Amino acid sequence: MCYTQKKLTGFTLIELIVTVVIVAILASVAMPVIQLNVKRAKETELRANLRQIREAIDAYKKATEEGRVKKSIEQSGYPPNLLLLVTGIEDEKDVNKKKIKFLRRIPIDPMRTRNVEKAEDKNQEWGLRSYLSAPDKPLEGEDVYDVYSTSTEVGINGIAYAQW
Repeated sequence: MCYTQKKLTGFTLIELIVTVVIVAILASVAMPVIQLNVKRAKETELRANLRQIREAIDAYKKATEEGRVKKSIEQSGYPPNLLLLVTGIEDEKDVNKKKIKFLRRIPIDPMRTRNVEKAEDKNQEWGLRSYLSAPDKPLEGEDVYDVYSTSTEVGINGIAYAQW
């Protein structure tokens, strides 16, 4: 009597458990790296968005100094709100009174958790600092001298996003 044994192929339970444990260890090592990369990408976007808004505010101020934007003697020459940078203002030196636009859209604050779709809401998403407010205690006022993130989080460099 000859018994033929079929050779069984496949994984044993031990091999399967060892494989799952190894994959879990690799995933637990990779997660902090992935989270750090996501945070770093958001910080890069925040820097770029702040720079874009600040450059538009500076361009508005320069246009005011050149006489292209009408202002009264009491005004600082900075825009009254961020939305004006998008909608534009009449060029006083242009014969046709074409509008000067400083931004295509108001960039979002990537550190904020909620998404804002309307331009009016994006104006409220950023913290606004008036020309007359102190640098260490920014307050809103009649104009927009600077913007900052309203996030309470701290960046990778240890500095709060509101101070960038």
